[in-house]
Amino acid sequence: MTITIAQHSAQPLTVSRLGYGTMRLTGPEIWGEPANRPEALEILSTAVGSGVNFLDTADYYGDDVTNRLIAEALHPYPQDLVICTKVGATRRPDKSWVPYNTPQNLRASIDNNLRTLRQEQIQLVHLRLMGHGAVPLAEQLGAMFEMQQEGKILHVGLSNATRAELEEGLQLGPIATVENMYSYAQRTTVQLPYGANPGGEEVLDLCEQHGIPLIPFFSLIHGLPNAGDKLAAIARKHNASEAQINIAWLLHKSPWILPIPGTSSLAHLRENLQAAHIQLCAEDMAFLG
Repeated sequence: MTITIAQHSAQPLTVSRLGYGTMRLTGPEIWGEPANRPEALEILSTAVGSGVNFLDTADYYGDDVTNRLIAEALHPYPQDLVICTKVGATRRPDKSWVPYNTPQNLRASIDNNLRTLRQEQIQLVHLRLMGHGAVPLAEQLGAMFEMQQEGKILHVGLSNATRAELEEGLQLGPIATVENMYSYAQRTTVQLPYGANPGGEEVLDLCEQHGIPLIPFFSLIHGLPNAGDKLAAIARKHNASEAQINIAWLLHKSPWILPIPGTSSLAHLRENLQAAHIQLCAEDMAFLG
């Protein structure tokens, strides 16, 4: 299974439809070094060695921890590996999450990502939308598209986008991908300590209409505790874990969904990768709803 990012551009990117999100490789509260650094490096190597060629990261994970781990484990990078990062947010010393989205902030973040990832161009960058409206979207995306013209960014996506923000973004320029919170049990907006997170269901039809991959984040963390009995029943039927069925559900929900389940456990990584081989029939999907 593959999916193509920016399919109508001069430089489309085709990747396997199960990626890996690196956020969980950091310490507690997405801060500091991993508890088991050798395992973190092995997870990255194993993921790529198993056919994963889409990695999601951000320089504010850790902070700068996941970028440095990726570079240490994988540089020089395989030719087909796509590393996607995010800008638009930062962390304070108290571990709070705050917007970092003026044009100057965004440029500083891109330069930092290029340095820590040891790249001359980042293939895909998500503009993480925080403090919705404080800095106009047109101003933020204008800076991103400017850096795209300079060659620092190949493709631009949106993260944490409402339907209205995606519609506006599509009017401003080419949006390659959207990364929103999405899982079997968490489909619409959820309130987290650092603000509202729009759900994938709110933008999925627009993504499908425009051929834009939707990349779900937090699909396991917030999705499984509220999943209910139906997910458990399908998991028993397929002799699988609920986490695996959640991933399989995303893969079957739409061909435009690119899951990136993250973990800090090598065993869980291997379990997640097996989810790509689970075939949910029409009856399974109808039962799940």
